[in-house]
Amino acid sequence: MKLLLASGSPRRADVLRRAGFLFDTMETRVDETRAPGEGPETFVQRLAIAKAQAAADDLLDTSGPTLIIGADTTVVAGGALLEKPTDAKDARRMLRLLSGKTHEVLTGVALMALPDGRGAKFVDRTRVDFAELSERQIDDYIATGESFGKAGGYAIQGFAGRFVERIEGCYFNVMGMPLSRVWTAMLSLGWKDPEA
Repeated sequence: MKLLLASGSPRRADVLRRAGFLFDTMETRVDETRAPGEGPETFVQRLAIAKAQAAADDLLDTSGPTLIIGADTTVVAGGALLEKPTDAKDARRMLRLLSGKTHEVLTGVALMALPDGRGAKFVDRTRVDFAELSERQIDDYIATGESFGKAGGYAIQGFAGRFVERIEGCYFNVMGMPLSRVWTAMLSLGWKDPEA
């Protein structure tokens, strides 16, 4: 059975690669607009399913047994949903919301086994405590360029790791790939790890 990550995220791919998985990637194009009144948990789960389904639609008649992983991540701070910042001003707004407070990172995951279509889905949640940041620290961080393309405007595995005082839950979930739960779901769908 082949493994396919339906995501262009280098962070998700890095988590899987470092955990010893061999896989292909396929960046899927799905509309990531949040529906009116849609809660963060429903939002990330819907997008994860859409990404896995888009990859399955492309592969259905051209691939042997394949396990597809779709995922989407968002950050919730003070009741606000923080997706990827659109520019430096938006990143600054997000980092101010995170400064000195606890926020949650939610990742929706959808797995789909081809050709039979069996699947699994879940949402993982991690609480993150941020240090109090000065305006200078926020500006210096934005200047690194690391804020962009990441939910909540930061990367825990990069420079922003110094801002994280404590986490409750899966570290890898903050990077968009709750590894242990993904592996458990893979096993439930018939994944067999290669012989060591």
